Amino acid sequence: MPKVTLLQWQMLAAVADHGGFAKAADVVHRSPSTLNHAIHKIEEQLGVVLFEPKGRQVVLTEAGRLLLRRARQLIENAASLEDVAERLAGGLEAEISLAVDQIFPADPLAEALTRFSEAFPHVRVQLHETVLNGAVEMLYEGRADLAISAIDAQGFLGQPVVDVAFIAVAHPEHPLHRLQRELDLRDLERYRQLVTRDSAVRHRLDAGWLKAEQRWTLSHLSTTIDMLERGLGFAWVPEPRIHRALQQGRLKALPLRAGGVRRVSLQMIYRDIDGAGPATRALADELMASVAATCPRESLPSVPHSSM
Repeated sequence: MPKVTLLQWQMLAAVADHGGFAKAADVVHRSPSTLNHAIHKIEEQLGVVLFEPKGRQVVLTEAGRLLLRRARQLIENAASLEDVAERLAGGLEAEISLAVDQIFPADPLAEALTRFSEAFPHVRVQLHETVLNGAVEMLYEGRADLAISAIDAQGFLGQPVVDVAFIAVAHPEHPLHRLQRELDLRDLERYRQLVTRDSAVRHRLDAGWLKAEQRWTLSHLSTTIDMLERGLGFAWVPEPRIHRALQQGRLKALPLRAGGVRRVSLQMIYRDIDGAGPATRALADELMASVAATCPRESLPSVPHSSM
């Protein structure tokens, strides 16, 4: 067991903050003799001198200043622990599992998590970056509290979040661009298509145009984009993820006669909308607010959202 109690450390901080036992006693509602005894007890147990007289006040010794810095951390941690306990007693979740399709824009996701962490610093977040049916499968299996997916989940109600434009692109020096003419799907069949694999295990789905004779299937959208920038194929990828690469000329939209751009609607889905805790609801609200603040107006759903 610790030699010094939390209460004794709090008394040490009070005396140091108020420059003496009498003033500190008024603040902490203890008698000066009680504080004096507590300080002497710490000194006796630890074998150090904490205060030295200076006029009518007492000031910390060098050892006292060092111990007080550590004591303040202990006091703050104890207060934080009690705050967490109170929140848990009020129904606050200890952890949230969030499944987000990789096509969801990165900026609103980062901003939402940043603001959420400021409001709920002690709630852990498990972020799962999914593809196609991955998020929905996690809902079905009870492994996600909140999901953002373009796939409808049977038995769940979704709320529109944002529309994402997919653009057919390749490296500027890719053979398809060297044709220097309008392309059709027959042109694409001759070259390698890059596809991001469905992250679901039991309910996998193939989506998009998949008629290329050559096809590489990759596990993460970032890998697909990296391969595109290396000139290793073409693919339809979400515009928010390659906006900078398009601007900087690392990627270039394919001049398809039709089908060069398609839009996908993402929706937010609660695993249990009625039983969702305050942190889960707060995270959902932050995600919606971040999308509204950072995404182009034309990509926002036309249906007004409300807090669930």
